[in-house]
Amino acid sequence: MMLSLHIARFSVTDTLIHVMPWRLRHPKSQFFCRADMQTHPPCATSWHIHAKPAWRAALKHFADRLLDAIARKKAPVCVGLDPRLDWVPEEFFVAAFEQHGRCDTAVRAAVRAFCIEVIDLVEPFCPAIKPQAAFFEALGPAGLTDFAAVCAHARAKHLLVIADVKRGDIGSTSEAYAQSLFGGAQTRGIDLPSLNVDCATVNPYLGADGVTPFVEAAAKAGGGVFVLARTSNPGSAQFQELTLTLGGTVVEQVAQRINEWGAPTVGACGYSHVGAVVGATHADAARLMRRLMPRALFLVPGYGAQGGSLEIIRSCFGADGKGAIVNSSRGVMHAYAQGPLKDYGVGRWREAVVEAARSLQSEIGGLVA
Repeated sequence: MMLSLHIARFSVTDTLIHVMPWRLRHPKSQFFCRADMQTHPPCATSWHIHAKPAWRAALKHFADRLLDAIARKKAPVCVGLDPRLDWVPEEFFVAAFEQHGRCDTAVRAAVRAFCIEVIDLVEPFCPAIKPQAAFFEALGPAGLTDFAAVCAHARAKHLLVIADVKRGDIGSTSEAYAQSLFGGAQTRGIDLPSLNVDCATVNPYLGADGVTPFVEAAAKAGGGVFVLARTSNPGSAQFQELTLTLGGTVVEQVAQRINEWGAPTVGACGYSHVGAVVGATHADAARLMRRLMPRALFLVPGYGAQGGSLEIIRSCFGADGKGAIVNSSRGVMHAYAQGPLKDYGVGRWREAVVEAARSLQSEIGGLVA
């Protein structure tokens, strides 16, 4: 029996994840499936992928897609998903413990449900979501399935997904990482499923052979990459601003390479699918990075909880008011736990998240209008 379902098997376990529409055949007609994550009874059979999803062939250049999405939402903003366990509202744990008992499966279910509801709340205000993989990996080996479920839910809401994974390794390992994010893994005529994200963050420390597999895999999938350049953390200058004997600094050399990696793939909008992570916490660096990388999209962290200013953020955009997307994670997702909306408290956490997302849209959208 031929079935069109929104599920894909991620492992040899009995866990099914709502991911993307694939044409599937299952040799038995009875199964259990929901839009969120569910388990089903052990089954000796398997799901067979018959065709790659049609959306692959239809995708435009990543930079064009991102700028189109920004124009629709009227703000170049991204909400980061960093689900800190001590800040997840207790109501999600109560519901999960009632369903699963007090176990790690319940903790994962609580975090997943919270993230999915946050996505639903912020969707009207932002074009993209940036889930941080570390917080899901910290939930245990099965946390990757929750990361996948959250990414899939965001895509189902027509949000672009920027996987904050900061991957980077030797060439063959980077190729495997890239396949896990963008697809392309195949063996014996079998196409293996991937996270199917739109974009991912990449660490350039190992050089071109560690970055190129991501650049190539993303381009083939209609996706993009954001390469770490001048980051927002306090210790970033320790290496990034080191002066080189050949002149300039480490980050300036990284900027030059980002230009080279992205030069062959510039979209109709004038920007490449190879972008840069440039923090909102270093004014002079932000201006320099924009000057050195005129065709690179910037992912701009550091606004909100890390103290990034609107003046610095404006420096990350081009003269046309385009070319960057500003992220806020804790400032939106956990707005009720810290920051200016803390007085809302956990009882009004939904109102706080909506208000923080609306303010982010208004402040950044007005800055570059």
